[in-house]
Amino acid sequence: MICFHSRIFAIFAVELNGFGQGIPPPSNSPMTPLGRSALPLIIGLLVALIPAPAGLAANAWLYFALFAAVIIALITEPLPAAGVAVIGVTLAAVSGLVVKAPSEAIRWALSGFANSTVWLIFGAFVFAMGYEQTGLGRRIALLLVRWLGGRTLGLGYAIAFADLVLAPFTPSNTARSAGTIYPVIRRIPELYGSEPGPTARRIGAYLMWVAFASTCVTSSMFVTALAPNLLGLEFIKKTTGLEISWVQWCVAFLPVGVPLMLALPWIIYRLYPPEVRASAEVPAWAAAELARLGPVSRREWTMAALVVVALAFWVFGGRFIDATAVALAAISLMLVTRVVAWDDILGNKPAWNVLTWFATLVALADGLNRVGFVGWFGRQAAARLDGYPPTVVMVLLVVLFFGIHYMFASLTARTTAVLPVILAAGVAVPGMPVRTFALLLVFSLGISGVITPYATGPAPLYYACGFITRRDFWRLGFIFGALFLAALVGIGVLTLG
Repeated sequence: MICFHSRIFAIFAVELNGFGQGIPPPSNSPMTPLGRSALPLIIGLLVALIPAPAGLAANAWLYFALFAAVIIALITEPLPAAGVAVIGVTLAAVSGLVVKAPSEAIRWALSGFANSTVWLIFGAFVFAMGYEQTGLGRRIALLLVRWLGGRTLGLGYAIAFADLVLAPFTPSNTARSAGTIYPVIRRIPELYGSEPGPTARRIGAYLMWVAFASTCVTSSMFVTALAPNLLGLEFIKKTTGLEISWVQWCVAFLPVGVPLMLALPWIIYRLYPPEVRASAEVPAWAAAELARLGPVSRREWTMAALVVVALAFWVFGGRFIDATAVALAAISLMLVTRVVAWDDILGNKPAWNVLTWFATLVALADGLNRVGFVGWFGRQAAARLDGYPPTVVMVLLVVLFFGIHYMFASLTARTTAVLPVILAAGVAVPGMPVRTFALLLVFSLGISGVITPYATGPAPLYYACGFITRRDFWRLGFIFGALFLAALVGIGVLTLG
């Protein structure tokens, strides 16, 4: 097996709504452009030159070599991720490694674009755009700060709850935390003379870590809070036949998520305490910002109504209308009511980029199943785990899947590369509680984003803002990663079994 290892992370500076002051310039990548291009090709070639293992067809091994090269390229990024995925699926179709007949091969390569999950992800990105353009997301965050910001601990809870409110409808934690929460909280530390550097621990460092850690928990709380969650469910469906609804996901994670959300600001307050314990000026500042926003606009009311209706159908309407159809209907109403314009949707590059990226990744991952690689790997891994109790095997595989994220700079890349094979290995073990195992794996996606400065979208922003030192970020990442994983495994095994 190839160990997909990356020590690469790009620290980028972001200035959002004029609140990005104090962010240092981005650091240079440790790899040259030539190295980023050459490494995937070298690894793919080396794997291809190794003879196919016993029990695996030659075309399956060659396809795995291509797949490995694509995953490495997703990590090193010689090209944008969507471009890498398009090139990979095109090579697979042209070479006939998955399907021999040319007409069937191209139909397979484009099959991801017919996947309803991919369009649900796209729809949720357009929803996030509605939050941003109407100002509803910013107003919600400011309201919570005004209500709960009298003390620093209360302000921590306001930040965590603001993310929680936005999470069910925002499939990008980057859009939710970096795009909505961060621009609000970045202005708070300066009220207390807390800036990046020596004064960061007065209050700024605490607020930034609460915001970052909270978005990792909320990313696992709802299936629609993180795009790879939906991708993971698609792999589970293909591998095991299990279908997990929005409600089933939410209810299953509640015993883990609720205690974490309730305790998280307090735990950070104890382990990473701020020097300033009271924040009496913050509610007044939030009230002034709300006054500056003025009364709730018609577009905000319309967006709020569409959000409530969509959530109602996602929760209660599963027997009558598909979740993707709900999202597309909501987008249609957003257009009709002028909440967003079609030109806005056309100009939403992240949404179209994700649509292309996920559609091609779904096809590429499906190729591993089609050529028999996933089943072969599952049988091999299961044979080596033979003799251990199923619950022990389940916990070990979940811990492995969580910890291997240190090697990835993308939750999507890890989901695509590792989830299918870990899932197949566990499912092949006799007596394995498949549903519990599958849920623990996908629940671990969001919370694993806390472990490194490159593990998930918002991480580089909170790292680069300057309030949390490099040493503290890695130390806190390890501590809270271990805490989140212990809560997931300890509570999840008991409540899901």
